[in-house]
Formats: sequence, structure tokens, C-alpha cells
Amino acid sequence: MTGPRTIVHLLRHGEVHNPTGLLYGRLPGYHLSENGRNQAEIVAKSLADADVTAVVASPLERAQETAAPIAALHGLDVQVDDDLIEADNRFEGQTVSVGGGALRSPRHWPLLRDPFTPSWGEPYLQIAHRMVAAVHRARELAVGHEAVCVSHQLPIWTLRRFVTGQRLWHDPRRRQCALASLTSLVFTGSELTQLRYTEPAGGSDPRQTGA
Repeated sequence: MTGPRTIVHLLRHGEVHNPTGLLYGRLPGYHLSENGRNQAEIVAKSLADADVTAVVASPLERAQETAAPIAALHGLDVQVDDDLIEADNRFEGQTVSVGGGALRSPRHWPLLRDPFTPSWGEPYLQIAHRMVAAVHRARELAVGHEAVCVSHQLPIWTLRRFVTGQRLWHDPRRRQCALASLTSLVFTGSELTQLRYTEPAGGSDPRQTGA
């Protein structure tokens, strides 16, 4: 394989202020907590010496706020890519837990009929395809350098499973995608040649809702 080496870092946003524990999904008005802002600063410092020439983020506030210190450190503007947005979910705005919350109501049970697509939200394959498109747009923006794309847990994890040839349905408790973590895709030309995962701000519970 020949061509320039380009790295696209997929960054999950930092911790969100969510005292009621809602699955907030794509709802507006959910911002980083104080800890989340600190996580964003830690990640920015970890990328201070990286050759970052493009910063792109989901349109949601928590992603924009996580991207801001990275962009500022490298003298860049945060670009928006709608394909980096959180997955659509019909339980958005409700509390969801095993045996509790919205899942206790029989009227919601039909939404759980197909965990493989899944039936309660945006199809995994659709998520994978839009994330692949976003990653390649970022790669083209930063060809020969590095780009940071700030997105959300499920889209990042779905993309990772897609590009590594794994089945897309999975146990959410086993996602390796902590808050403010980096899933870094290394390209030679347009070909993916390496995948790396790091947690500059430390780990977190992957089951956090509305991620």
C-alpha cells in the first residue's frame, strides 16, 4: 500500500450533566459537566503535540464542547458533520435500565422484539455507513496529517466493529469506548492499516445513558 499516512481520531465526548439519568440521545440542552470539561481539557493536552489539522464534531452540544479546547490549542475552527451525531433511539427522553424505567411498561415491549437491527432505534448498519463516510471526509480534510472527530459511544463502537469485521449487534456492557476515549484509525492512502484505543482521561462505565 502506498500513499500518505493519515490518522483520524474518533473521540467520545466527555461526561454530561445528567442528574436525572435520562437517555438523552439527540435531545438539545445537554452540556458537559464540570468533570466533562476537565476531561476535554485533558484530551486536548494529550493531543498537543499531534499533527492535528482538522477538528470535526457532531452537532450536539456535548460534542462541540469537547472539541472546542482541541481546536483552540491547534488554532482551528470546529467543523460540524451531521453524520457524527448520536444514534436515534425511541427511548430518548426516558430512563432506561434492566428491569426498570421505560422497559417495565408493556407498551414499550414491542420495541424490543429485534435486538439485532435493533428495533428500538437507528439500524446498526446505517450508523456504520454514515460513520465511515464521516471518517473518510475527515481523512481527506487532513490527508497526511491528523484529524479529530468528536462523536458518541454507540456510533464509534459500531464503526469499530464494522471496520474490524465483527457482527454489529453486541452487548452494550462490553463496549470499549469510555468517556473522552480515543479510537484512532491509521490510514495509508485510503486504506485502514491500524486501529488504536487509548483513554487519556481515564476509564468510565460504558453503560452511562444517552452517551
